[in-house]
Amino acid sequence: MLDPYWNHNVHHHPEVLDAVPDGCGKALDAGCGDGLLTRKLAVRAASVTGVDRSPEMIELAREYARVPGNVTYLKADFLADGSLPEGAYDFVSAVAVVHHAPFEEAVTRLARLTAPGGRLVIVGMATNRTVLDWVVSACGVPASQWYARRHGGKRGPAGMPMEDVHMSWGEIRQEAHRLLPGCDFRRTLLWRYVVVWDKPAGRPREGGP
Repeated sequence: MLDPYWNHNVHHHPEVLDAVPDGCGKALDAGCGDGLLTRKLAVRAASVTGVDRSPEMIELAREYARVPGNVTYLKADFLADGSLPEGAYDFVSAVAVVHHAPFEEAVTRLARLTAPGGRLVIVGMATNRTVLDWVVSACGVPASQWYARRHGGKRGPAGMPMEDVHMSWGEIRQEAHRLLPGCDFRRTLLWRYVVVWDKPAGRPREGGP
């Protein structure tokens, strides 16, 4: 599938897709926006649900000319909507979503939506606080410029909701490991982090995800 546009979130879609387990049944794309990643997931999972609380984004997703038959789009808030059953999704993705809510609340809910033995992938942003943070971020500038030229610029769907990021890289790393024990946390060159967590197949601990 050729991407209709490129930006730092779309750049990380291949990492999300590579993390989908073989034989994936049900997948959930939380905060799906215009549905670009949801449609990509449709070739890796038997069924995919894309949810977004923005009616404008869901309208864009549904209006796409070639929505795969195994994709469903819902206008819903993944944090609170009861139509999303907990523990039902073999794969859950959340790209540039968790900073739109309190971090612990968002991550805990995503973990609970993930089925036992399933996988959760979060791609998010953080703010620079330390000298090292700024140095690492500066290293991404030439890479971002090169990718943008290669793809004809950096852009996205009009009307995409935006939120400021308040947590630092260190804070997010610490909280991710606390909330998702055993997760893999990686900071990328283009100002994103990627968290991959496999939910234990056994019974979750009391009070946990």
